[in-house]
Amino acid sequence: MTTFPIHSSETAPEASKPILTAVQKNFGFVPNLIRVLAEAPAAAETYTTVMGIFQGSSLSNAEQQTVLLSVSFANKCDYCMAAHTTIAGMKDVPVEIIEALRSGTTLPDTKLDALAVLTRSVVETRGWPTDDAKEAFFTAGYGTQQYLEVIVGVSLKTLSNYVNHAADTPLDGAFEPQKWAA
Repeated sequence: MTTFPIHSSETAPEASKPILTAVQKNFGFVPNLIRVLAEAPAAAETYTTVMGIFQGSSLSNAEQQTVLLSVSFANKCDYCMAAHTTIAGMKDVPVEIIEALRSGTTLPDTKLDALAVLTRSVVETRGWPTDDAKEAFFTAGYGTQQYLEVIVGVSLKTLSNYVNHAADTPLDGAFEPQKWAA
């Protein structure tokens, strides 16, 4: 079985080193996901660039984390579920929202629930969400801009989820308290 390298600033390809340095500066450490992505500078750059773009979307912090956790739940990504549970807590997403996202149950916030349902439906249907999911999303007050931003979030997390599946990325100590299993 092929083992994917988990790079440091010293072992990463030259084109990935500035990415690792930037992530270290922004987060105080380099998560193992980014260290795995560093093997392919295009993958590391794509992930960090799209993450920055998604963070600048019209979606609130709670909405962004709802999308990212919903995708990770649908794709059964243990690593991203733990990582984004930790991040959601840091971004003051209410615990009851996080717990519902981790269990795939109805969220206690109707608007966020419509977002979670649409996001999971987009993933599970490969971009052909159910009419009910779309109708609930738009009825909840979201527009076409937010729909497109959900697709950006799905793209972002699908990239990381699939990398984690392929590499069996080990969970970072920072995310260990939020460990999750599908």
